[in-house]
Amino acid sequence: MNKAQLVEAIADKVGGRQQAAEAVDAVLDAIVRAVVAGERVSVTGFGSFEKVDRPARYARNPQTGERVRVKKTSVPRFRAGQGFKDLVSGSKKLPRGGEVSVKKAPKGSLSGGSSTRTTAKAAAKKATAKKTTAKRTAAKKTTAKKTTAAAKKTTAKKTTAKKTTAKKAAAKKATAKKATAKKTAPAKKATAKKAPGKRASARKTTAKRTARK
Repeated sequence: MNKAQLVEAIADKVGGRQQAAEAVDAVLDAIVRAVVAGERVSVTGFGSFEKVDRPARYARNPQTGERVRVKKTSVPRFRAGQGFKDLVSGSKKLPRGGEVSVKKAPKGSLSGGSSTRTTAKAAAKKATAKKTTAKRTAAKKTTAKKTTAAAKKTTAKKTTAKKTTAKKAAAKKATAKKATAKKTAPAKKATAKKAPGKRASARKTTAKRTARK
C-alpha cells in the first residue's frame, strides 16, 4: 500500500479524500519533525519512532570485499508495539469490520522524549488550521482584487461617459454658432446692398429738382 492508497482507505472515515490527504500529511510531518529533533514518538498499541545514532565503523564492500570506513550517522528506527506484534503474529485476530482494536493511548503517551512533549495529534490540528487559514486568506485576497478591478472599470466607464457628453455638448455649441453666423452673414450683405440703392435714388431726386429750377 502506497500513500495514495492509504489516503483512499481512510477517506470515507474522515469525510473525504482531501481531508484524508491533509490528515496523512500532517501526521507524517509531525512524526518526521519530532524524530529529526531527537524526540521519541510513541503510539500505544502501534509502535514508536525514534532517532538512533550509529558510531563510525568499518564495513566491507559486497562487490569487491574491500574494507571501507563508514562515518558516524543517525538513522530513524521504528519499534512495533505489542498489540501490533500480536496481530501480525496471529495470536490476535483482526476484526472483520471497523477499526483495529488497540489500547487507547493514555494522556501524554504520544510524545517526544524532550520536555516539550509535542503530540502528533496537536501537530496535525495545527497543520490543518494553518492550511485552512491560508485558504481563507487567499480567498479574501482574491475577492479584494476582483472588487478593486470592478471599481476601476466602473470609474473608467463613468469618466469616458463624462468626456463623451462634454464632447457632444461642445460639438452642439460649435454647430449652433456656425448656424447663427451663416444666418447673420447673408442679412448683413443684403443690408449693405440695399443701402447704396437708396443713396442713388436720393441723388437722382436731387438732380431732378435742380433741373426743374
